[in-house]
Amino acid sequence: MRKQPRQERSRQMVERIVAAGRQVLVDDGYDAFSTNRVAAAAGVSPGSLYQYFPDKATILDLVVDRYLADTAEQVGAALSDRITEFGPAMVRDTADALVAALESDRALLRVVSEELPLARSRRRLTDLERQVRDLITAYLAARPELNHRPDAGAAAWMLVLAMENLAVRWVLDQPPVPRERLLDEMVAMVAGYLLS
Repeated sequence: MRKQPRQERSRQMVERIVAAGRQVLVDDGYDAFSTNRVAAAAGVSPGSLYQYFPDKATILDLVVDRYLADTAEQVGAALSDRITEFGPAMVRDTADALVAALESDRALLRVVSEELPLARSRRRLTDLERQVRDLITAYLAARPELNHRPDAGAAAWMLVLAMENLAVRWVLDQPPVPRERLLDEMVAMVAGYLLS
């Protein structure tokens, strides 16, 4: 951001601009995203927008950062809450939390996954995956009876990418697979992989 808002009114304007940026991104897509559209959607002049945001990339980055941070927080909280649990119930609850986090803003997930150039979101996605992977690595290393894989870090990497991709595709594609069946299959996949 160009300048930090100090007064409540300024903070509210910045929040309105960010919310409008999210809405423009979802409604119009990445290619049509512009500061003029964001300013119009926020009900502010382009000049007011430029007081806080030097360009559309800054708004876009903040929208995506907040979305990914919210998703990471939800999934990380689910993992942290269940880190002392064992077995299929822990896997199912964590997978359910992941799907719920992704479902909470399906429209923005679609734009981030399918429209944003990979270079724009790759670092952020990698950071999110790393946070979750670190938690799972610690979990697997502490419970060798649940993990027959020789390297907890490698196993965590495999599981995070597999679960993330399955959850994203299920949320976006809406296949004829009920949510409960998806969760059952994710649990079976994890158990089969870890115990083989």
